[in-house]
Amino acid sequence: MKQILLFTLLMLGLNVYAPENRGLYVLRADAVNIYEPLIRAVVMVESNGDLWALNVKEQATGAFQIRPCRLVHFNKLTGKRYVMPDMFNYTKAREVFLYFAVWYDRDFEVIARNWNGSGSMTDDYWNRVKDKL
Repeated sequence: MKQILLFTLLMLGLNVYAPENRGLYVLRADAVNIYEPLIRAVVMVESNGDLWALNVKEQATGAFQIRPCRLVHFNKLTGKRYVMPDMFNYTKAREVFLYFAVWYDRDFEVIARNWNGSGSMTDDYWNRVKDKL
């Protein structure tokens, strides 16, 4: 017992410092996409989740119902070379949707209305998307 007490007293007299830890450790990081709820809602309104949806009248394809004019615009702005059959691929179609979505920051209503088009028809569209959120 005397040895422990003596050791403790001797240690108190030493200037011992713990090393500084200036590192940042990330154990696990998952990307969070703030648009994910909107993506799910738009897909349900556009195609009811059908990856193979095809609107012959508008030539819109895939879960997001992307029309040729939207894809041409996307390709022109990004330098990509996607073709309409690529829009049946959910990952590529989602990329197109998100490209235009980020233009409107985080305002889901503005994003949805612009995705649908313009004019008074977007009122009904936004209401349907909002119901799915």
